[in-house]
Amino acid sequence: MRRMEEEEEKPVHSYPHYWGFTPEEDYYKQQGITATKSEFTTARGLKLFTRSWLPNPSTTPRAVVFMVHGYGNDISWTFQATPIFLAQSGFACFAVDLQGHGHSEGLKAFVPSVNLVAHDCLCFFNSIKQQNPQFQHLPSFLFGESMGAAICLLIHFLSPEPFHGAVLVAPMCKISDSVRPRWPIPQILTFLAKFFPTLPIVPTPDLLFKSVKVHRKKLIANMNPLRYRGKPRLGTVVELLRVTDFLNQRLSDVNLPFIVLHGSADAVTDPDVSRELYREARTLDKTIRVYDGMMHSLLFGETDDNVEIVRKDVLSWLLARAGGET
Repeated sequence: MRRMEEEEEKPVHSYPHYWGFTPEEDYYKQQGITATKSEFTTARGLKLFTRSWLPNPSTTPRAVVFMVHGYGNDISWTFQATPIFLAQSGFACFAVDLQGHGHSEGLKAFVPSVNLVAHDCLCFFNSIKQQNPQFQHLPSFLFGESMGAAICLLIHFLSPEPFHGAVLVAPMCKISDSVRPRWPIPQILTFLAKFFPTLPIVPTPDLLFKSVKVHRKKLIANMNPLRYRGKPRLGTVVELLRVTDFLNQRLSDVNLPFIVLHGSADAVTDPDVSRELYREARTLDKTIRVYDGMMHSLLFGETDDNVEIVRKDVLSWLLARAGGET
């Protein structure tokens, strides 16, 4: 994939895709993969937008990776960079726009129950294996970024057996103090959310600009037509605070092989909690990488050299557990 910083001096236009003007199908063909779009209806009747990124048809997939995006994000913009990379490396990748995100149904950026969202994801992931016999005997991995990594842990607690491991990128097991509302605001928000859960009034800065390091990549990420630009909704913030507190208390119950990756300069989620997850998790197969000076968006927002470092760590970890070469 081309290096964005090679075009640093060129003016940034409004791109139809994060990579530029090349149509999707042509771009996927250039990358040597195949990709599809579809729709999944949950048990509660929500229609969710889904994507797949698959290795070249002549290649037998090494494993299946089920991917979960973060808050305010979606699977159609910069998130695609990672599954495209993994598909090029032989992994069949699947992802879904969460409720209220991207092309999926639901009020924009309103997540009244993260537990229900985790269940939606689990049902979608199970359906992929049920409907595709070629994937049924392959190792299955979870992959999540930020809130998506927290959802991966909830999926693990819901159904420990089906997954061979998880890649947890800047997991939202605790919201950083730099963006977490200070006392007594959480208590006030919790009270107000009972009556006005959908109100977008929480005084939190735009996370994109706290997440992405490279200026040009900030511009590209901000072009995403599906990106939520409003203030966080009361009910969503209260729910995320609840879930992070819950996960923080259950770190020792994690019994799934995992690699957790975090930037030391992350101002959105707390790298110390990733260190605590590594120390306390019950599983014996656990790996941690804390990257000095890197921010929240490890797999897109950093310099290309830094992104490559993180990608290599993710790929090496997956290959070692999918029976491939490292």
